[in-house]
Amino acid sequence: MKLVYFTHSLSSCWNHGNAHFIRGLLREFSLRGDDVHAMEPAQGWSLANLTEDHGKAGLEPFLAAYPELSPTRYSEFTACEAGVADADVVIVHEWNEPALVAGLGRLRRQGARFTLLFHDTHHRAVSDPEAIRAFDLDGYDGILAFGEALSDVYRRWGWGARVWTWHEAADTRHFRPPAQEARRDGLVWIGNWGDGERSEEIETMLLRPAREAGLPLDIHGVRYPTEALARLRDHGAKFRGWLPNAAVPATFSRHLATVHVPRRFYATMLPGIPTIRVFEALACGIPLACAPWDDTEGLFNPGDDYLIARDGATMTAHLRALHQDAGLRRSLATHGLATIRARHSCAHRMEELLSILATLRPDDANQVERAA
Repeated sequence: MKLVYFTHSLSSCWNHGNAHFIRGLLREFSLRGDDVHAMEPAQGWSLANLTEDHGKAGLEPFLAAYPELSPTRYSEFTACEAGVADADVVIVHEWNEPALVAGLGRLRRQGARFTLLFHDTHHRAVSDPEAIRAFDLDGYDGILAFGEALSDVYRRWGWGARVWTWHEAADTRHFRPPAQEARRDGLVWIGNWGDGERSEEIETMLLRPAREAGLPLDIHGVRYPTEALARLRDHGAKFRGWLPNAAVPATFSRHLATVHVPRRFYATMLPGIPTIRVFEALACGIPLACAPWDDTEGLFNPGDDYLIARDGATMTAHLRALHQDAGLRRSLATHGLATIRARHSCAHRMEELLSILATLRPDDANQVERAA
């Protein structure tokens, strides 16, 4: 089976969390023996910012961790058209330009043989619905949405049974506990500032609790404005800058615990969507404490896989417990890792996608059967 995935960027994860899951997924298909191609714009903002800040060295962690993947960068749609000419499956991520999305749909309407799916892993369908509705999805065979609440939005827009809830997951070939435990100290939080979508939550559910619990806090991310950096300093947190996602497991292995602070839309309008950081943290066997979000789809076992705090005082208590109780840390790490390995790896999502494809067209089912 030839699979072509159009992503904003596979090679750069600078302020681009979508790359995390896509990398692991495409590697699974590649190792399965499929013909896998990733295509990304030559002048994408994520890659441009990465190389501006870190030069070509910023790409080295991705290249070292994912030697199987080599994205094709395009400048003109003609290159995209050529890239899908003999494809069996084409997936288009929602963080692409409307012209590309429309152009691929036009090819499908005109008789292209591939199955064409639109992949949405963002909150814009509720936070900026006109931006999503502006996409011309005529010709698409279906929608892959990364949470049931998001799937419901597309159903209301008329997609009905052609929407599948397809969660992100951890690339467990890369995200895993350290082979040998070493000294761990303090907390780590890995996340971008969030364009104001969680500024107060970072203050009340991360910075203040870490300080009150007496735990040193390292913060990694990008797009932190001057006032945000000042807020970090006021609370004694150390800002470490951008961290390549491929380097996250090693960073987790040096810390006692981490915290998940979801963006406001995932805590309110799109409940049940944990985003990629929860999957990756649990896969690495680091104890996790979460700011409020409702696991409405039963993906995890709150209290066993991670601790949930409904307010800052509870988060402070959780962090103190994690600092003082090695047994609690071991229990959370063990349970969380087992849950990921049981049902939330990129290999699991590959199998789910193959099942979806088998329902769409007989040709796809034959391709899946022959490749298995």
